[in-house]
Amino acid sequence: MKDMTLQNIASACHGTYHGDKGLLTSKITGVAIDSRKIMPGGLFVPIRGARVDGHDFIPQVMESGALVTLSEKELGDVDYPYIHVISCAQALKDIAAFYRNILDIRVVGITGSVGKTSTKETVASVLSQKYKVLKTEGNFNNEIGLPLTIFNISEEHEVAVLEMGIDHFGEMHRLASISRPDLCIITNIGLAHMENFGDRDGTLRAKTEIFDHLRPGASVILNGDDDKLSTVASVDGKAPVFFGLSNSLDAYADELEDLGLRGTLCTLHLSIGTVRAHIPVPGNPMIYNALAAACTGIVLGLTLDEIKKGIESLKTISGRTNLIDTDSLLIIDDCYNANPVSMKSSLDILATAKGRTVAILGDMFELGANENELHYNTGVYAAQKEIDVICCIGDLSRHMRDGAKAQAKSSAILYFETKETFLDRINNVVQKGDTLLVKASHGMEFSDIVEMLKTMEL
Repeated sequence: MKDMTLQNIASACHGTYHGDKGLLTSKITGVAIDSRKIMPGGLFVPIRGARVDGHDFIPQVMESGALVTLSEKELGDVDYPYIHVISCAQALKDIAAFYRNILDIRVVGITGSVGKTSTKETVASVLSQKYKVLKTEGNFNNEIGLPLTIFNISEEHEVAVLEMGIDHFGEMHRLASISRPDLCIITNIGLAHMENFGDRDGTLRAKTEIFDHLRPGASVILNGDDDKLSTVASVDGKAPVFFGLSNSLDAYADELEDLGLRGTLCTLHLSIGTVRAHIPVPGNPMIYNALAAACTGIVLGLTLDEIKKGIESLKTISGRTNLIDTDSLLIIDDCYNANPVSMKSSLDILATAKGRTVAILGDMFELGANENELHYNTGVYAAQKEIDVICCIGDLSRHMRDGAKAQAKSSAILYFETKETFLDRINNVVQKGDTLLVKASHGMEFSDIVEMLKTMEL
């Protein structure tokens, strides 16, 4: 890892080095917070958790070949080097910020209420047509995950596409001060985390904290169809690039041809030309993702052909509008997370399916004081889409059931108090040939339902 010597690490995190001074010029090979993932020559960062304190594993990690460890405790007369810090969690962020700043790499930072991960995947797919790209994996988009993602950047990488998720004011300041994007994308301003942000104006303020930490001359790419983002006139004296479906925007899509669960054909009108492209993942939001990726590609010097190839090469990932064909069933695995906006988008996708449709929906968390109404309205929307069977699971989803029942004309409305109750009765719900949507907030652990559906014999 470039310039990641023990001396530089101690300086970056304002720590005190203890141990053999002859090792100060030695470089680490990687960084880990999990004692099981430490590599020989690596740096161990022991994090205090609710149930486990990483400090308890320091001796074991050092015996396994780690070069150095951080510690919030004075370790006394030990035979290995350590750096004493006030907070290991803060030190992790400080060291990541140091490492990012010494890397010769362009960083794309992505945030927004909905669609961060799918946008990240689309941007990475496009940019990989020209560059060696590192992208955020899994849910490593928070104050622990983002630093660990940055530590995975090697000298071969030319672009890093980093997802940044927040649920409190000030959190974006901390994330963006670490990542220092050269280009930032904001997907939309929605209804996620209303209990902390208060309203969409609060969400706008929280998300746009990223602007305070952009690199000089950075480009800003925003959803111009979003009524909140469209109010951003300039960032550091530079006009944003706006994308959407309106032909008044800098980049827009038209001539849309809905291919149902097989995606969308559309024409992209970009500053460097016009191109017809097949977006292989279904749903109207994917058109926005493709536009955001295309705008990013233009900023970083890609051709129209490269942009088209990158969009059409996009693959789905588990939990994110991932189509699973079991021969007996077609499953739309969108169970990673949910809020009212993303729930309605997923229902739109399900409604395009041929044959019998089943929506397996669960509680949406962190919606604040209006959570009952938002669940109710989601139920109404599901019934309006004429989904054949609507399964509502969880305590908050009682309101979703009530909304669906109030609106339903032909839909069958089923309610289950728990996921386990639903799984016990799943054979009474699902039929061969069904297309099923599985969606809820991450804490509902609906991946268990997806796994059950994948193994069903009908």
